[in-house]
Amino acid sequence: MTKNLFGKSRPKENPYATYKLGDWEWRVLKTYQRKDKEDTNQYSRWFVAVRTPMTHGGWDMGDTYVNDIMGQNPELIQATDEWRDTYGIQLHDRMQVTL
Repeated sequence: MTKNLFGKSRPKENPYATYKLGDWEWRVLKTYQRKDKEDTNQYSRWFVAVRTPMTHGGWDMGDTYVNDIMGQNPELIQATDEWRDTYGIQLHDRMQVTL
């Protein structure tokens, strides 16, 4: 059985991953399940720090459903190597090469 690599809480200054969409930013500080279990659980959740226009530059911290973030197709702007290996690199993370 594989261990949850992201089950230990991190400070918001050192998240496992950071996603951004417009004025919204989510920093993933902990996951409660392994990725393979999240994929089969519509109620899987992450512990995050989130900054939105409603937080006036501050951060709110708490649990949120993974689908509430990932269903919006946010941009992955920072992640640990382990996160990228587990969750995959999104298209906007790859460099575009023009010839």
